Amino acid sequence: MNWAALGLGLIAFLIVLRIIWWALGIQVIPNNRIGIVEKWNSPKGSLKDRIIALHGEAGYQPEVLRGGIHFLSPIYYRVHQMPLVTIPQGQMGYIFARDGEPLPPTQTLGRVIIEGRTFQDARAFLEGGGQRGPQREILREGTYAINLALFVVMLEDGIHYLPVNKGDEQMFGRMANVIHERAGFKPLVVKDKDDKTGVVTVHDGPSLPEGEIIAPTVGDKPNNPNYHNNFQDPEKFLKAGGYRGRQYQVLAEGTYFINRLFATVELINKVIIDVGYVGVVVSYFGEKGADISGDDYKHGELVGRGYKGVWDTPLMPGKYAFNNYAGHIVPVPTTNIILKWMKEETGVHRFDENLSEVAIITKDAFEPSLPLSVVVHIDYRKAPLVIQRFGDIKLLVDQTLDPMVGAYFKNIAQTKTLIELVQERSSIQDAASLDMKVKFAHYNLELEEVLIGTPSYSEKHPDIEKILTQLRDRQIAMEQVETFSRQQIAATKERELRESQAKANQQTSLTESEIKIAVASNEGKAEYQRSLQDASKIKAIAEAEAEREARIGIAKAIAVEEQVKAYGGPQFQVLQVVMDRFADAIEKSGVEVVPRMVISGGGGEGKQGGYSVFEALMAMLLSEKAGLMKNIGESRTPSTMDPEIARMKQQIMGSLGKKAN
Repeated sequence: MNWAALGLGLIAFLIVLRIIWWALGIQVIPNNRIGIVEKWNSPKGSLKDRIIALHGEAGYQPEVLRGGIHFLSPIYYRVHQMPLVTIPQGQMGYIFARDGEPLPPTQTLGRVIIEGRTFQDARAFLEGGGQRGPQREILREGTYAINLALFVVMLEDGIHYLPVNKGDEQMFGRMANVIHERAGFKPLVVKDKDDKTGVVTVHDGPSLPEGEIIAPTVGDKPNNPNYHNNFQDPEKFLKAGGYRGRQYQVLAEGTYFINRLFATVELINKVIIDVGYVGVVVSYFGEKGADISGDDYKHGELVGRGYKGVWDTPLMPGKYAFNNYAGHIVPVPTTNIILKWMKEETGVHRFDENLSEVAIITKDAFEPSLPLSVVVHIDYRKAPLVIQRFGDIKLLVDQTLDPMVGAYFKNIAQTKTLIELVQERSSIQDAASLDMKVKFAHYNLELEEVLIGTPSYSEKHPDIEKILTQLRDRQIAMEQVETFSRQQIAATKERELRESQAKANQQTSLTESEIKIAVASNEGKAEYQRSLQDASKIKAIAEAEAEREARIGIAKAIAVEEQVKAYGGPQFQVLQVVMDRFADAIEKSGVEVVPRMVISGGGGEGKQGGYSVFEALMAMLLSEKAGLMKNIGESRTPSTMDPEIARMKQQIMGSLGKKAN
């Protein structure tokens, strides 16, 4: 087998087959692609100023070939296969028309010809007056069979078009970049949580009339036949009389499919008026309104809502989708405003950040700085009057209140010495509050209070501090006197307290002592009564005893007298008694009358000096006279008396003495 001849035959067959295929003009187009027909030649000639041949001329044909087998002679036609255009969900496609009527000077985008299917029927677009250039209508989600020789489709992921000119890629690339910069391939989403408002600027349509800066609202009502649904239908917006430029109408929360070549959207913050404030609206938009401020108000006009000027009714606390290009809102506090004439301090609202202490000159030529605080209130109903008159609160403070307050206190200071200014601060403050209420009311302000601080010194006048130091020392001395007086009172009270506490602590002992005293007193009284009773008893007993003794004595006396008589005389009676007592004494003492031993005194046995004791006694007792003892004791002295007799005398006298005792 000749393989070479076989190969050559196969190649020849394929060539012949290709020639037949070409000659028949067979075009197989898949279902996901289209065929753009380009006509090579035509008896009707070529196009002059157009790209799409509507009448059989040579050039790109308006109709496209869909999926299938088509027969077109290659002698006359060339088919360019292009993919279908698919736009994902949540995206948008922009169209640029290469052919159509030229745009007039008042337009920037081509008008919509057949809403919803303008770009899938190229013939209808061109015959209906479609305009070349970027189009107002956009493509939403879906798949489209678009003639890419006429229309260029710009998507987020790329540009779909049939290359015609060498500079197409660069030109369409620049346009796509503009859309990217405006985030135009995705719908606009205004989120409620962001507190944003969309301000729309339209780039197509007639210009604004002279003197206007904001386009009026048109076609914003759903029942309007030209309702443009928040600029999502450019054609209806323009039919409703919309102007190009920044629009007064704003976009609230929601999702908007807006052609960013037709209109751009700027998100701005909502206007939030906090509690304690009202918002005075200064509108740049609207018709001229009637002045409703009254004949007595000479500082400007107030108008109603919706008119150009200062609105007479302020906005209450809340959130507002306000177009700040059409005006601005001046927040006015309705709570008390504290203005501090102090260089290093400012109030919460910071309206006083340019204020400093008031430089004054006192009557005695001192030049201190006087710090002040003024409390002001603005009635919310008068807030528009204040703004119309001064522009804003800070200008009011800087240009009016500051010079007015400074001049007032300069005048006051010239009538007071430095010490008077310090000591009479309260009265000056009260007078200033009354005087300045009238001045503030003239500016539609309500003065609540004026507070005066302590004058401060500067390097120019350091002596002010010396005077203030002297005043402080004087006050300290007075306070010390008062303190010492109070301390003295406190010490007295403390002593009384401690005495009371001591008494309280000793109350039990005092009570017990008092009880003991009372008991002792009662016992003494009882003892006294007992003593009185005992004394009475003793007295009675003594009297009875005395009576008894007396009677006994009398009886004894009578008996003795009788005894004496019986004995023959008193000496015998005495002797009898002595003997009885002597006998009793001997009996009780156990003394032996006759001694066991007799010591002789040289006169013989049992004698002493010639006498025994017993003999002496007997001799004495038997004396005839009762005075014998005396005679014995006195007539004889120890020198003459016999020693034995003397000794016995002493014994007898001693015994008699003891007996007597």
